Amino acid sequence: MLAKVHSFVLQGIDAIRCEVEVNLANRDYDVPTIVGLADKAVSESLDRIQIAMVNSGYTYPSQKLVVNLAPADVKKEGSSLELPIALGILQAARVINSDRHKKMLVAGELALDGSVRPIRGALSMAMLAVESDCTAVLLPPANAREASVVPNLEVYAIDSLATLTGFLNGQLELEPESPADFSETLLNGNYEVDFSEVRGQETAKRALTIAAAGNHNVLLLGPPGAGKTMLCQRLPTILPPLTRQEALETSRIYSACGLLPRETSLLSSRPVRMPHHTASGAALIGGGTIPRPGEVSLAHHGVLFLDELPEFSRHVLEMLRQPLESGAVTIARSHSSVTFPARFMLVAAMNPSRSGRGTLDRRNAKATEQADMDKYMNRLSGPLLDRIDIHLEVPAVTYRDLTSRTAGTDSARMRAAVEKARAAQMDRFGPQSTLTNAAMKTRQLKDFCPLDETCMLLMKQAMEELGLSARAFDKVRRIARTIADIEGSTTIQPSHITEAVGFRLLDRKY
Repeated sequence: MLAKVHSFVLQGIDAIRCEVEVNLANRDYDVPTIVGLADKAVSESLDRIQIAMVNSGYTYPSQKLVVNLAPADVKKEGSSLELPIALGILQAARVINSDRHKKMLVAGELALDGSVRPIRGALSMAMLAVESDCTAVLLPPANAREASVVPNLEVYAIDSLATLTGFLNGQLELEPESPADFSETLLNGNYEVDFSEVRGQETAKRALTIAAAGNHNVLLLGPPGAGKTMLCQRLPTILPPLTRQEALETSRIYSACGLLPRETSLLSSRPVRMPHHTASGAALIGGGTIPRPGEVSLAHHGVLFLDELPEFSRHVLEMLRQPLESGAVTIARSHSSVTFPARFMLVAAMNPSRSGRGTLDRRNAKATEQADMDKYMNRLSGPLLDRIDIHLEVPAVTYRDLTSRTAGTDSARMRAAVEKARAAQMDRFGPQSTLTNAAMKTRQLKDFCPLDETCMLLMKQAMEELGLSARAFDKVRRIARTIADIEGSTTIQPSHITEAVGFRLLDRKY
């Protein structure tokens, strides 16, 4: 008898519909077969399914068993197909006599006792179910809450083979998972740190406020102990809360990687990824025989913090150029290519030299210090630095600032400025858009960043004196637009241009 069950496989972070066909032939027992480009984990699943069925009280069929996974040209990996294969065997053996599952997607990993273990990519599976006009999904209990955020879909938690059989035969009634409202969860971000704990560095706080307001990339350069890491660690406290669409996009990546916390439906705060400088290119950008998302994709709609930037491999850093420009990573293999979203905010920190000494003000620098700084800075390519919007020097903290009893600017005040600027961008780009000033294209720059004659003269002087590239020219305009949004100005003023040019320190010094 032939049975068909609908399931899914992951390709990158996208769910692709997979049809599981199970056929039992009326002939003597032979070695069971799985066809359809299955990997080792899928091929081994028949042994687990056999023991799970026997331990659940079912008789494993003695006929010739053939399992076909369609489409046959898509690589099948992982253990999520075990539950649908078991369902197909039970239906082909006439243990399950209904067709209720025909409008459902089924996925789950089986334990030897017949219980169902969690899988990766449940959120993408639920989205696929809605796109495929399915009415429901059958998932492990640990994944049910995750899938319930997708509207217009019933999600049933299946904890064992016995539950699956009873539910589909109409002998057991299950209530679908109740969809939860996560609006309040997304709006409430609790942080244990605050910018008021950073002594002095008011200029750096101003720059980080601008960076957060427009989602601009930023590089902090200063001696050890100046507070660069403290500043970067507190940046999430002033970022706006995730929108529901952003939370869905980011959670889908974590779900596909198996990193979404159990019993959690959506990420409630912006992700912050801090890879070590020994990270490989595949770890940072993504890759592998079967491509997986890297740190840049895990930081989607969040922050990628690279401490000690020059200590990263130059080859690895150069890989950042494409995602910084396009907001996505495309990984090509001989059999296919996969695109992962990577719209993140890059925050990097570094010392001026390997020894940690030095300043960008070369008037007071010794010749040996200048040579040491040049050698250290040469680890970073010009094209990479050109893609970083804000270059900021963080000087050493003075004794007066360190012992002052007056608290500096706190996160609440900075967050208010960020929210004001983000509200202006929402009015500009549309309430449903996730676009920020940092991601404006050429046409949008022309429409939203016009410059009067005084501003054009300032830009001309900056281009001639600092040697700004065309990309840096556009970045200055984007930063100036963000400064104008913070100050509530509808047009870009000369003071905004002057402040924005001041953030291109490395264009002037190196």
